[in-house]
Amino acid sequence: MPTTAMRIDIFSIFPEMFESPFDVSIIKRARERELVNIQTHNIRDYATDKHQMTDDTPYGGGGGMVMKPEPIFAAVEAVKGEDEAPIILLSPQGRVLTQTVVEELSTHPRLMLLCGRYEGVDERVRQHLATDEISIGDYVISGGELAAMVLVDAVIRLLPGALGYEHSAAEDSFATGILEGPHYTRPLQFRGWSVPDILRSGHHAKVAEWRRKQALLRTLERRPELLEEAELTTEERVWLREAGTDSSGS
Repeated sequence: MPTTAMRIDIFSIFPEMFESPFDVSIIKRARERELVNIQTHNIRDYATDKHQMTDDTPYGGGGGMVMKPEPIFAAVEAVKGEDEAPIILLSPQGRVLTQTVVEELSTHPRLMLLCGRYEGVDERVRQHLATDEISIGDYVISGGELAAMVLVDAVIRLLPGALGYEHSAAEDSFATGILEGPHYTRPLQFRGWSVPDILRSGHHAKVAEWRRKQALLRTLERRPELLEEAELTTEERVWLREAGTDSSGS
């Protein structure tokens, strides 16, 4: 267990959205083990008008509303204090969240996540407050809350002690640069489909070789572009060429 828990502050106009997802499974256990301290903050609490407005119509016209800068700046500055921490705006315009980005973020002792809504946030939040922008993919969702949940889950998985099996995170899809291969468990026979004999052989080296080849084949079939950057041995590249594709990208 680390001497100091990682801290994650989340700023949203709907902080209640995080209550259930963060109170189950891996995230719940990580919080109970004091591996991570997650705090949610309601941006509306930092609005100064009597109606606690956090959005307004855009200058220049157009549809939708834009989140105002004053309550966002006030919320972040009040919570952040003098600490240095990445201030991440969840945005479809940000860099795409990949396992490499997750690994980078997991090294910080503290993260601050800004959840946009409506047509987005005032550009001055991007220019003068946020230090990073992250997207979870090339599609649009209603707000940054779901994206923040995805980011938090991915980061917490990498914290030492968060997973029951210490090597799970290192063996996940994308963690090794390729997809995971197939997994099997009991029963041995199900509707006429059997578990491969090699997995019951007890020969650990051959099992590891089989799993590696199955992972390469699955990546070749489903995400062949990943093989261009994957760390492969010469033998594996030859084997993949024989399987029908030159994984070098040439």
